Amino acid sequence: MSSSSPRGQEELVFEDFFPVMVKKLGADGFMKELISGFRLLVDGEKGVITFGSLKKSLALLGLGGVLSDDDVTSMLQEGDMNGDGGLSEEEFCVLMLRLSPELMRGSMDLVEEAVVYNKVDGPW
Repeated sequence: MSSSSPRGQEELVFEDFFPVMVKKLGADGFMKELISGFRLLVDGEKGVITFGSLKKSLALLGLGGVLSDDDVTSMLQEGDMNGDGGLSEEEFCVLMLRLSPELMRGSMDLVEEAVVYNKVDGPW
C-alpha cells in the first residue's frame, strides 16, 4: 500500500496482516508462506536475497521508483545477522516476524508464560 508524504513523494505504508495470516493458516502454513516469499526474492545463483535480487523484485512489483538504493540497503542490513550482505531463508523469516508488532507481542507472552511455568512447575 502506498500514500503521499508531505513532500509529495510516494511512501510505503506497512500494514500488519501477519497475525490474520497466522490465525487462518496456522503456524506451519504461515511459515510455508514466508518461505515462498523468500523464494520469490532470492538470487537463484547465491541462494540468498541480495541487493540486486531485491531491487529486481521491487521493480517487478512496481515499487522500483518508491525505494532508493539506500532504502534497499537498509532493508538488507536490518535482517542480515551474519554480516554477509544478503538474507538467508532464516534471516528473512526472522526479519519478517520482527516486523510484526502483534506477533512480537505474542511471542513475548509465550516467553513470559514459559518462564513462569519453569519457575513454578518446571523441573528445577
